[in-house]
Amino acid sequence: MDVEGLVSPVAEPQERAFEAGLRPGTLAEFIGQQKVREQLMIMLEGARARARPPDHVLLSGPPGLGKTSLAMIIAREMAVPLRMTSGPAVERAGDLVAILTALAPGEVLFLDEIHRIARPAEELLYAAMEDFRVDVVLGKGPGATAIPLDIAPFTLVGATTRSGLLTGPLRDRFGFTAHMDFYDTDELIDVLVRSAALLGVHITGDGAAEVAGRSRGTPRIANRLLRRVRDYAEVRADGVVTREVAQAALRVYDVDALGLDRLDRAVLEALVRRFNGGPVGLATLAVAVGEEPDTVEEVAEPFLVRAGLLARTPRGRIATPAAFTHLGLDPVEGLLGRSQVPLPLIDSDD
Repeated sequence: MDVEGLVSPVAEPQERAFEAGLRPGTLAEFIGQQKVREQLMIMLEGARARARPPDHVLLSGPPGLGKTSLAMIIAREMAVPLRMTSGPAVERAGDLVAILTALAPGEVLFLDEIHRIARPAEELLYAAMEDFRVDVVLGKGPGATAIPLDIAPFTLVGATTRSGLLTGPLRDRFGFTAHMDFYDTDELIDVLVRSAALLGVHITGDGAAEVAGRSRGTPRIANRLLRRVRDYAEVRADGVVTREVAQAALRVYDVDALGLDRLDRAVLEALVRRFNGGPVGLATLAVAVGEEPDTVEEVAEPFLVRAGLLARTPRGRIATPAAFTHLGLDPVEGLLGRSQVPLPLIDSDD
């Protein structure tokens, strides 16, 4: 993985095997998301008592928070097989029919990025979720015939990072819905201590706190940073991850105290130093940092907004006082005194 991807919440293909070894096996081992865990535990215990598959489950939230892990845990807690696919992979209704008709009784079907499923497949999914049947259409035109096929009772676990894109009919067919929240620092420390034990890494409490504070509230990022800090500790130190070692390692990888990387800081620097804090349009800001507008909007801005460093307004992007403070500038001085000639406000060109 390149340095630019260290604080990305999206998993790279080469990370899958690494993540598999760190995933919790039961709800009791799962760290964080306390309300979601408790609700799932009650639902699964009730399903086991009735000897029936649990309700369909919809998990929403940003990537890297544990939606896939929870789907695996649901299958393991129910002692049933798990089948995994994704919305983009289901391009036609026939693809979904092939998957559904092959399910074993009680099996858990995990459908990642469910909001990206093809519309014909989504409509077929309605009857499958409610009545455990699918209608296969043979022929075309007036002579077409719909043949209903019964499928084994199953549990669908859908995961989405953009729940607003789900249609109402699909959302309503889930019996259990939960939103995954970002983790606080204490929860991330627990994640790091557990991961370090599994990886055989000696990490101190202050070392774990240092890494957790730069992990953007996301366990996937915390585990990724732990790997890089472990490498640094083994090569440049005595193998123990302390606060000082973690700080030195993450300085090498351009991850600052708030978890900002090169692109994040470039956006803030351009906004503050070149445009006096804004407002400035997205396209202009992207040109200033040498990136595509989509990259700035989808990669850098979400965390900057959540961290309170950047705000989106009808006129464009503006830097908050916290952004000036993070860059070591006084907000008033930064706005008025950092340029020889005050720059005019730049209208949004989004």
